[in-house]
Amino acid sequence: MLKRLRRGLYVAIDAAAALAAGCVFLIFVLMIVGGVGRQLNFPVSGVNDIVSWLCAAASFFAMAHAFRHGDFVRVTLLLEAVGARARRLLDAVCLSVAAVAVAYLTWWATAFTLESYQFNEMATGLVVIPIWIPQATFVIGCWLLLATVLDELLTVAQGQRPHYQQAVEERHARGDFSADV
Repeated sequence: MLKRLRRGLYVAIDAAAALAAGCVFLIFVLMIVGGVGRQLNFPVSGVNDIVSWLCAAASFFAMAHAFRHGDFVRVTLLLEAVGARARRLLDAVCLSVAAVAVAYLTWWATAFTLESYQFNEMATGLVVIPIWIPQATFVIGCWLLLATVLDELLTVAQGQRPHYQQAVEERHARGDFSADV
């Protein structure tokens, strides 16, 4: 049962990362269209609104994937100086604090977006759409990050190394230290 849940979570994380990449590509396309359109005097109003929503969506959709693959900024100086048992304990403490913080963020993001939906709040820019639509990307990203942090906490509680640590060690074994700069 737990394996199935984890597999589903990993599929969701990868799908969200693919959506994030799609958002980045759409940002590229819209920026080109906007730049060329302005030079040719075509109306491109509203492009900036859409680009800003896509920037937020790309960031939030990618959070869980980045966390799981060791791409979040982490200060490991202390963790690398202690033994395996102390490291596991410190990882558990850090992941517990992260779980509480992300749970709080997720709760507020969900409540905020639900309120926007209930009051039929509209975007105030040039593109007028219900604001809960772009806000939903924030909510989805937060829920995925929360599930990922809890999964890593469970992994550490089971005495295993967290996935983000494994990912960093695999990169270092290949001689790739680019993420450490």
